[in-house]
Amino acid sequence: MPTISIEQNELRELITANGGNHNLKDLAERLPLIGCDIDRCDEEVLEVEIFPDRPDMLSAETLSHVMLPFLESKAAKPALEIKKGSIEMTVDEELKEIRPVILGAVVRGVNVDEALIKRLMDHQEKLHFSLGRRRKRASIGVHDLATIKPPFKVIAAELNHRFRPLASEVEMSIEQILTEHEKGVEYAHLLADMEKVPLILDSNDSVLSFPPIINGHQTTVTESTTDIFVDVTGWDERACEASLMLICLQLSYNGGIVESIELRNCNSERSTMPRTGTTPHVVQRQLMESLLGCSFSDEELSRAINRMGGSMRYSSKDDMIFEMPHWRFDLLHPIDLVEEVAIGHGYDDLGTSVPRSPLTAKPRSDADLLRRIRTSLIGLGMIQIQSLTLSDPVDQFDNTRWPLVGEVTEIANPITTEHTILRQYLLPGLFRLLNANRHHELPQKVFETGCVVRDHHNNMNCAFLCAEIGGFTNVRGRIQSLMKDLGIDNWKVEAITEGPWLSGRGAALLIGDTKVGEFGEVDPEVAEGFELNVPMNGCEIDISALALLIEDPVG
Repeated sequence: MPTISIEQNELRELITANGGNHNLKDLAERLPLIGCDIDRCDEEVLEVEIFPDRPDMLSAETLSHVMLPFLESKAAKPALEIKKGSIEMTVDEELKEIRPVILGAVVRGVNVDEALIKRLMDHQEKLHFSLGRRRKRASIGVHDLATIKPPFKVIAAELNHRFRPLASEVEMSIEQILTEHEKGVEYAHLLADMEKVPLILDSNDSVLSFPPIINGHQTTVTESTTDIFVDVTGWDERACEASLMLICLQLSYNGGIVESIELRNCNSERSTMPRTGTTPHVVQRQLMESLLGCSFSDEELSRAINRMGGSMRYSSKDDMIFEMPHWRFDLLHPIDLVEEVAIGHGYDDLGTSVPRSPLTAKPRSDADLLRRIRTSLIGLGMIQIQSLTLSDPVDQFDNTRWPLVGEVTEIANPITTEHTILRQYLLPGLFRLLNANRHHELPQKVFETGCVVRDHHNNMNCAFLCAEIGGFTNVRGRIQSLMKDLGIDNWKVEAITEGPWLSGRGAALLIGDTKVGEFGEVDPEVAEGFELNVPMNGCEIDISALALLIEDPVG
């Protein structure tokens, strides 16, 4: 989740300038109710972790826009005030297959200073990360309007087109930017295999922007800037429109007057952007009252939705229509509006009720075996842990010397190189845990019961790992104790040569003639792969296979 850091002085000015009271205690207690976690709230700084479904709170200005009706009961402003403008922008038809969504707006009379420039750039990057999915779905450019001459056009340019990019002293070709410039290298994959790329030009053919990579040097916003042109390009129209309006909303809180532009898109369709007004949402009264367990008067509904930044346009015994901002990207279904009303009204004020159905419960039968295994291992002095389901091939197979079981389930868009697949074994996660706890004294004994994914199917496993002085004798004793606790008499072991075990110190665990796991003394070479240099022993058991071979004494 993105985290924003706001100077309390800046937030105080924004709140008090709009008739609010900046109360730190109230802010710290009630702000988390609308979609964030507060990491720090003191006289100097407010650090807030914003939930992914509230990208409309990623700057000091847009956060204050949310806070004023919610904390201060001020009248909500769900519509952006937009003055009709005359600037035109035309999009080339070739952009359909390159970057089809192109939007823009003008904001005049902005009070620009160094602090605003910093907040604006930070807001851009936060929106690129959240709504824009790292600039793929949406990317934003802001430009000093005084340095360019409308009307604007968006063309599909050849890779040999040259211009001077932002923060560069010389002109570069587009191909050079994609291979040599810092931003070009970082985002070149978004334009991979394209023979032409988008460029936004003014009437003098000066380059405003090369989306989604970088702006032109000429349009840099400085402290002397007053009028700003905002462009947003991408593949997702809702994400692009929300990004455009949130940047305009931020600038409007700094004295700016938002002005529309006339747009002809790549389908030769004409429109005025940004859109005025609000987005209507129809909600059935029966749906809301059945889910929240109480009825509401129109006054209560109006007050609740106002606190969430919207307004109620219509209400009857059957339906209600709520007007919400265009930039509320998270509102997709009537159930979302039910949640808005619940938050705005207050969960603690929804009343009480008595359960209408019997709530007597019993344990799930498939959990009996897991409970017995956990009880046994805890009785052996182990601590239960829960590691990540995501792992990587090096830990899962190379470091442990275990083979793949069927196909590996890979993550399509991994965030880190350590989290690229769904795990097939639990033991690597236990190795990583002991690695993170190397500064603690020995012995350390941990276990985990959890899901692994083999050949794209879920499987339940159990593993334990003990860092201690003692080898195969210790781990065999624990297996013997576990089997006794589970009531298994027909178990046996066979020597094995593969896996993370020291040669001659590893064994397969069999129930009858079926292998259900393996255990042994960990090979120092395997331990070194996980940056551990302590003696260890461990085990991995296939609980799903074990459950098919033994009877459940509880059942």
